[in-house]
Amino acid sequence: MVKIRILSREDVRQALDMKQAIELMRGAFIALSEGRAVAPVRMRLPASEHDGWALFMPSYLPDLAQIGLKVVNVNPTNDARGLPFIHALVMVSDAATGRPLAVMDGEYLTALRTGAGSGLATDLLAHPDAAVAALFGAGVQARTQLEAVCAVRPIRRAYVFNRTRNHAETFAREMSARLNLDVQVAGSPAALQEADVVCTATSSLDPVFAHADLKPGAHINGIGSYRPDMTEIPSETVLAARVVVDHRPACLAEAGDLLKPLADGLITEAHIHAELGEVAAGHKAGRTSDDEITFFKSVGNAVQDLASASHIVAVAQARNLGTEVEL
Repeated sequence: MVKIRILSREDVRQALDMKQAIELMRGAFIALSEGRAVAPVRMRLPASEHDGWALFMPSYLPDLAQIGLKVVNVNPTNDARGLPFIHALVMVSDAATGRPLAVMDGEYLTALRTGAGSGLATDLLAHPDAAVAALFGAGVQARTQLEAVCAVRPIRRAYVFNRTRNHAETFAREMSARLNLDVQVAGSPAALQEADVVCTATSSLDPVFAHADLKPGAHINGIGSYRPDMTEIPSETVLAARVVVDHRPACLAEAGDLLKPLADGLITEAHIHAELGEVAAGHKAGRTSDDEITFFKSVGNAVQDLASASHIVAVAQARNLGTEVEL
């Protein structure tokens, strides 16, 4: 008889908070960069007639003796249906026996671990006294981006940029209350000039800001674009920045923010300074000057999901969260 634990969004939320998630990302990215993880570039399955696609993201962390698989269904038209942009499930199995351990909600987990990755990058690359943040996007991902940045830096004000003003206003009200923070809807691009940390969490095909509006020494977390045709960051910014990625092979296959300046001959692959795990482990340097722009480019990696999910399974077993069912 095989039993598997089913964990809801609320179970996931109870089992893992942002500060814990940031530390889990530190270990996961170090393992990835040091070759102690297996994380193939995700498989993409288009469902063109429905204007959507499915993503399959397997991973294996030998240190945990566990295998993970995340399935993500992405439908950009879901907003009109009143549904989330993505639906996702994460499965964790025992590597030694193959026994499935748990299946859990992957929507909140994806937002949490993506925010935590940016939190780690901000901790390693942003000015220690960074006090102002700017968010491009007002969705679930933008919320965890701001939460993560506030977990590692003394942020006192944040600006949100979004095409739909009422979404931005809702974001500002909600996050002001949640984080006890002054969150404002950006009135003009000039607000970006105050930002020490910039997070882009959109599905834009074109850059969402002008390079000239960046503050010298700003740190950028670019997490929205994860396809070659998606670009949030201006090529001029990429050229000027110290670039750190989550995983070189994945970013060189999927990150439009890097692939466009590469194709235009503005940079070479050598322009990528390091993987985040290399900086976290002390193998590569982070920021080198006050005025340097740092840019963390992430397309998301399955080891983030497995590291988070493994912790969640352990907590769920200890606290008896979720529901066990027989297969």
